[in-house]
Amino acid sequence: MECVSQKSEIINTFSSVRDFSFKEKQSPLLDEEQMNGFLDAILDFKKGLSKKAQDIYDFSDRIEKLSWFNDLDEECLMVANDLISAAKDLSSTLIRQYVSMNFIRSKGIAKDEIKNFKNAIDVFKETYTDLESVLFFLPEMPDFVETSKELSLVK
Repeated sequence: MECVSQKSEIINTFSSVRDFSFKEKQSPLLDEEQMNGFLDAILDFKKGLSKKAQDIYDFSDRIEKLSWFNDLDEECLMVANDLISAAKDLSSTLIRQYVSMNFIRSKGIAKDEIKNFKNAIDVFKETYTDLESVLFFLPEMPDFVETSKELSLVK
């Protein structure tokens, strides 16, 4: 009796495998609609990342312009200090986002966009660090103050 039950189980398993195999041969892994959806998602990711990188570059340009301001009063310096703190916080967030893309980078998806995003983060960090130096550290150095005065006459 046991042999009949075993034979039945083998036949059922064979039937299941055969039916599944037949269905798989008739249908591709991804149909065209699914593939297009996947590719659209990649394009949306690339577009969004490029937009984010451009926004970061724009912030860098705006912050760089601030580094040319002279004779700022205490209130302006306080607001600039708040800006630098916010920029540092944003930079930390952006770096975490970049790190979270390790898997995508390892698969070669959006390589150029991710590289540009990383570059934008680096430029941003350099820019707000320069602003902090120009406003808070370098003014304490007499040579810097003198050079700044001479440069302001060149404009």
